[in-house]
Amino acid sequence: MSSEGFEKLHESYQALYQELRHRCQRLPRCSGEERKRLLRDIEAKIEETNEELDEMEKELRNAPQSYRNQMTNKIRSYKRDVSKLQRDVRSSDLGYSAPRDFKYNTYNAENEESNQLASQRALLLQGTDSLNRATQSIERSHRIAIETDQVGAEIIEELGEQREQLERSKDRLINTGENLSKSRKILRAMSRKIVTNKLLLGIVILFEVAILGAVVYFKFFRHH
Repeated sequence: MSSEGFEKLHESYQALYQELRHRCQRLPRCSGEERKRLLRDIEAKIEETNEELDEMEKELRNAPQSYRNQMTNKIRSYKRDVSKLQRDVRSSDLGYSAPRDFKYNTYNAENEESNQLASQRALLLQGTDSLNRATQSIERSHRIAIETDQVGAEIIEELGEQREQLERSKDRLINTGENLSKSRKILRAMSRKIVTNKLLLGIVILFEVAILGAVVYFKFFRHH
């Protein structure tokens, strides 16, 4: 169910409750001194049973959270059962004297107050556990936020470095474009010089061919 201590207390309570119930069932068949002794015995058993329930409530602190609500409801149910037996005994015992009846009334009031305090303690424990879980969740969220902030700072720094690299690459591309423009101008100038040189070379060749033709003409055909 929960913890080993609670299991043992639970078994002890069950035995006490069955014994108390058995005595309460015997009460209507008793009279005189036997009835008085049985009433005193029942009163002692009720006190012992309530003490056992108080120990079970203390054991709640060591119980796993997943079983705590179930255990709290079970203890409340047990206390209601004991209170009902007590009321039944009081209502069936017409031979109670005024002092004894007053004592039971007082005890019943104290028992009800104890039940309320137990319920409040259980609620306080549940609230404390919820607060602890919320605090742990906030701490985890805070750690995640810090880690996220660090990762974001690293990403921003890396993006800054990449931006600088892109700017340097852009500057190199601009310089390369300017160098290409200069190279194209040089190539166009060289191309014009080559064409000019070719034209001059062609003219020189034509001129030399003309001179050679004139020499051949005057040397071989002029004398004939």
